[in-house]
Amino acid sequence: MDVIITAGGIPLPGDPLYEYTRGSSKAMLDIAGKPMIQWVLDALCQSTRIEHLVIIGLTELGGLTCTKPVTFIANQKDMLSNIKIGLDTIKKLGSGSEYVVIAASDVPGVTASMVDWLVDTIEANPADLYYQVVKKSVMEETFPTSNRTYTHLRDMDVCGGDINAIRVDIADNVTGLWEKLIAARKNPLKQASILGFDILFGLLFRTATLDDFVRMISKRLKLSGKAIITPFAEIGMDVDKPHQLEIMRHYLNRRNAA
Repeated sequence: MDVIITAGGIPLPGDPLYEYTRGSSKAMLDIAGKPMIQWVLDALCQSTRIEHLVIIGLTELGGLTCTKPVTFIANQKDMLSNIKIGLDTIKKLGSGSEYVVIAASDVPGVTASMVDWLVDTIEANPADLYYQVVKKSVMEETFPTSNRTYTHLRDMDVCGGDINAIRVDIADNVTGLWEKLIAARKNPLKQASILGFDILFGLLFRTATLDDFVRMISKRLKLSGKAIITPFAEIGMDVDKPHQLEIMRHYLNRRNAA
């Protein structure tokens, strides 16, 4: 399976991480002696299930290392454009992979075994789109001070994961609705309002389960989707704020020491 890594984020003045990056790429933030994206690259390169990587937002390795083939693409105008050009590139590579993993560059806690687990789960459960979620209890057991944003469902509270997957040939069906959803990816209520009143009602009043939401959203997007409840808190532990950066620096320093 191939991977698209989104690494185009450059924090601007006013962004919580600007004082750490000062106009440089967020993906290159130092965490426990490595650029943040290097931790993600290490996990993907050590995975037995990953073949080719497409990195969007960086034009060269710049001191990064990777043992697998890498294609670099300049950052596009927005996240949707990045994903679409990444999918088109995967097609042109001709690997024949039916699915592509889409990974953020700011989840440095990911490991190769977590990536292998995701690919195995995808192959056992055919769909068009896969979205990993982490239960609140799992997240807070590992990262109790992470202060994630949770979606409150009837059967559980979850936060979104930052390594997901999509069927390669779905690129032609990606529409403007996706652009709105991606732009609102940090705000579950705003996403629900975009998708429709029934989904917003279910979220506000906790009348729907995770499976209910998957069915409603799949129907609205006209595709088959699956929510994957991952047992790994690291999949949902992205670095958006200074305290999350410090959490991951401490966490990965401890993991290295162990």
